[in-house]
Amino acid sequence: MAKTPAVLLDPATFDGPSTDDPGAPEAQVTIKGRNVEVPDHFATRIHTKLAKIEKISPAITRFDVVLLHEKNPRLAKASQRIEITLKGKPGVARAEAAEDTFYAALESAVAKLERQMRKARTRRKISHSGHRRPQSVAEATAELAPEAAPADVLDEYADGHDDQLPGQIVRRKEHDGTPMSVDDALEKMELVGHDFYLFRDAESGRATVVYRRHAFDYGLITLSDEA
Repeated sequence: MAKTPAVLLDPATFDGPSTDDPGAPEAQVTIKGRNVEVPDHFATRIHTKLAKIEKISPAITRFDVVLLHEKNPRLAKASQRIEITLKGKPGVARAEAAEDTFYAALESAVAKLERQMRKARTRRKISHSGHRRPQSVAEATAELAPEAAPADVLDEYADGHDDQLPGQIVRRKEHDGTPMSVDDALEKMELVGHDFYLFRDAESGRATVVYRRHAFDYGLITLSDEA
């Protein structure tokens, strides 16, 4: 008989913050467990961590936290996974981590989210200060030779724990096509913690991908009108 996970979470949904938790964030918090049950003491720990993130961006309105227990014994060192998604102004940010305990996974996921939030905040300050004007796709790609996206770019749509054979399409996802500037796309990419971001350029109307290159540089790939 399989052992019960060390950290138990209510298989339903734990909505917060709790009135008995003075360290809870002001934003709405929803905690869900998959293959696990949630105790109050761990929910309180999550609230405390999220409150620290909320201080970075008080405009956050909602946190969604999902805890997953991986039953595959081959993934014992990364069997406890936590995914944190926050919503508010300026958009959506997401981070996840998998460790051998939920406590370690929570620390890793929160640390990633804090880095993403601070990086996005720094980018906004640079953009608004006028030190670096947001570029259009035409300007940003003027000196770039055509090139493919780097092989090590992380797949935004991969769920990270599929046990199928490699080389198969395991997930499909429709992406929001709201037009935006290159600078806005960069900010959203930083918030979700990915190495690339697909968007529709507001100036050209074309589908465009911005991706992370070396150090602090970025690249842009846009579709040509030529057949």
